[in-house]
Amino acid sequence: MNGTNNAAMTVLVCDDEKDIAHAIELFLQSEGYRVLTAGNGKEALEVLDREEVHLVLLDIMMPVMDGVTTLARIREQSNIPVIMLTAKSEETDIILGLNLGADDYVTKPFNPVELMARVRSGLRRYMQLGGNNAALSNELSCGGIRVSDRTKEVWLDGEPVKLTRTEYDILKFLMENQGKVFSPAEIYRQVWKDDTMGTESIVAVHIRHLREKIEIDPSNPRYLKMIWGRGYYLDEQQERKG
Repeated sequence: MNGTNNAAMTVLVCDDEKDIAHAIELFLQSEGYRVLTAGNGKEALEVLDREEVHLVLLDIMMPVMDGVTTLARIREQSNIPVIMLTAKSEETDIILGLNLGADDYVTKPFNPVELMARVRSGLRRYMQLGGNNAALSNELSCGGIRVSDRTKEVWLDGEPVKLTRTEYDILKFLMENQGKVFSPAEIYRQVWKDDTMGTESIVAVHIRHLREKIEIDPSNPRYLKMIWGRGYYLDEQQERKG
């Protein structure tokens, strides 16, 4: 994205540490983004009620309303990208946040270059998912799974399945490459469009959550399978079995 496009994008920074929030605000503004700030989850929800926001940077540990609670409230109403801002000691909260629908996380103290890369990736995927691209209107299928990339809908054995945007992107990528095995790092690069290392846990959580929605028995999956030490794949044999 260039600066002109970024100017149309609004990012909400929610962090009770004013120095950190101000630093992030400056980084984002230098890239051309419009920035809104909030000091806790309650303030963030109030901002989201009155403003059009395209991505949220959300701290976990905050007074009044913490980041995990705030994320759950956001997901009741919206599928906008949410990147959690966390300390290394908050690993349990990170996993909970991903399970609730967070798209990514950045650990404090963060590298500004990494943070901006995550923001660009989240916004790019969000805008692509919401766009109307006629070239991507074909349906994909694998056994009882059917995906319409035009409407972003997913069905399992004829019943609609509600996925988060990240779960949808992972499923679509694997359906486009049925039978091919991808490591967590490769899935992250292809779906998030980012080469950041140390992302295996993010992919694993989203894969587990996706399995819970498309598999009858997530512990013994029919579709979304794994080869230990290599990675994940969608079983192309299901196309012929279904």
